[in-house]
Amino acid sequence: MLVNNTKALADSCPALVLNADYQPLSYFPLSLWSWQDTIKAVFLDRVNIVSEYEQKVHSPTFTMALPSVVSLKRYIKPARFPAFTRFNLFLRDGFVCQYCSSREELTFDHIVPRSRGGRTTWQNVVAACSPCNLSKGSKLYSECGMRLKRLPFRPTNHDLQKCGRAFPPNYLHHSWLDYLYWDSELEP
Repeated sequence: MLVNNTKALADSCPALVLNADYQPLSYFPLSLWSWQDTIKAVFLDRVNIVSEYEQKVHSPTFTMALPSVVSLKRYIKPARFPAFTRFNLFLRDGFVCQYCSSREELTFDHIVPRSRGGRTTWQNVVAACSPCNLSKGSKLYSECGMRLKRLPFRPTNHDLQKCGRAFPPNYLHHSWLDYLYWDSELEP
């Protein structure tokens, strides 16, 4: 297939991928496919085209508008709990230090230090800025006079989706908006 300015197209025309129930496969990161992967899925009959861009791809015998939103033909049951990753931890904690509320130099801290048998789990790790993390060191936070803003917990995917509404992606195509943030207030 021939496309004008392929590099710009790859960056500017990703498709939002919805499950068969029309909810995004994931919010964090947002489930997006490149235009090439999307076209392949269309030809393999794995997706339905829900919305299209104005941009088109051409072959000698075929022209197709690039899909901007696709839905899977088969439902994929989402995991109830998200993976324990640095990004998901920061998202759960609102990208702020759980000791001083700083947004700078974020890292993570074990409530019960690993040197004292603490494990790397949702219930024992919080977002922390480097100064607070260094100040706490291998002590319990109560031993150094520090207080937690909120106790750590194991979030569900729904919890992270709720947190993520405060941190939308840098780019949202207008055709995606009807499928994101289901409980947002509608205009009259």
